[in-house]
This record gives sequence, structure tokens and C-alpha cells, in this order.
Amino acid sequence: MKKLTLDKILQTQGFGTRKECRNLILHGAVGIGGEIVTDYQEAPDTADLNFTVDGEPWRYRAHVYVALNKPAGVECSRRPAVHRGVLSLLPDQFTLRDVQPVGRLDHDTTGLLLLSDDGVFIHAQSSPKRHVTKTYVATTQEPVTPELVAQLSTGVKLADEPAPLAAQARQLDTHQIEIILDQGKYHQVRRMLVAAGNHCVALHRSAIGGLTLASLGLAEGAWCYLDDAQMALLAPQ
Repeated sequence: MKKLTLDKILQTQGFGTRKECRNLILHGAVGIGGEIVTDYQEAPDTADLNFTVDGEPWRYRAHVYVALNKPAGVECSRRPAVHRGVLSLLPDQFTLRDVQPVGRLDHDTTGLLLLSDDGVFIHAQSSPKRHVTKTYVATTQEPVTPELVAQLSTGVKLADEPAPLAAQARQLDTHQIEIILDQGKYHQVRRMLVAAGNHCVALHRSAIGGLTLASLGLAEGAWCYLDDAQMALLAPQ
């Protein structure tokens, strides 16, 4: 396979058009191994390639797989309508390389959100056929009761669904309940709680598959790249 030239490498990593990347290199902004590189036709091996742009370190990644602790008031959209977009929390390069959310969280829902520029990964994680579980913690308006937990676990009927939708559910506190779903219907947690006679006043996603937000140690609004072990946890549980 033909190696990528340095200007093309920078372009794939989101540093601009081919011309803009060439100019970065020609003006001495790019370094490899501690040495400034000014030949944009140089073709370094991309395996474990680390480089700097304007002194900032970067690692070459064919695709990026990112976990974000989404705060409230942020839209999961590349073209936000009312609130700021989720990509505003990430480096500008991610927008240029077409990173996008894997599924969505409502603007007022917080917690674990995946983002990537790998279309195959996005489709696989979003497909209802894979039954990747999502774990939510809902704060309720009325107290959580054993009857509420039982009803959610058995199944509640939503108006636009052909059959009752069931969840794994357990009480966490007087007004908090953990709900695990393996599908992604529109506003499902909130609608299920209403159908069961309660209301959701706050919603937080704490896990996707076996990957928990707690294990990532991310502060609100912070993000990280996922390693191979963390990626493996995203398989159906």
C-alpha cells in the first residue's frame, strides 16, 4: 500500500485542506521525532506516528473513538439549533474530520456519549439489532416505589409502540432509579416513566454496554480517546 505523504496525513487528521496542510509544513509548524519537517512530500510510516503541530503533540489515528461526559445544555448535533453543539467541547480538528455523535442525548440529558468518524462503528453501535445496553439514572418527581420498579421491568405500553417496552430497573434512592435499555426509542426513559405514573426531572447516562462513565474518570464536559480494552466493553452485554 502506498504511504501517505505528510500533507495528506495532516489533512486526514483534520488540520485543513491539502493546501492549508502544505502551508503548515512549509512554514515549519510540523515536527516529527523532535525535528521540524518542511518537505510535505515526505511519507512517514503512520504506524505509531507521533507528530507536533505548532508544538502541540498529536498521534496519527486512522479513526477516532471518543467518550465524552456530556453536560446539560448541549445539543448532540453538528448543526445545533438552540444550544451550543457537542463538537464545541472537542478539538477543532474533530469537526474537520467529520466526527459525529453515536446516537443522541437530549440537550438536558447528561452523561456518557460516544463520538467517532468511523461510519461502520457508528452504524454498529446505533443498530437496534445489536442490543447494546444503555444504562440511565433517572431522578423522578414522585418517590420510586417497588410497584414502579416492577412495572418498568415487566413492561409499559407507549402509544406509538406495538408492544409493551420492558427494562431492567432497580431503585437507587427515594427519587432515583437505574434503568437499563437495549433499544433506543425516542425519549424512551422519560416516556416509560410517564406511562408508569411518574415523571423524570433529570436524566443521566452512566454506561454503554460494559463501559461505565465512572471507570473513565471524566469530569463534566471532558473527553478521552478509547483504547482497545475500553472499545471491547461496548459489545452487547
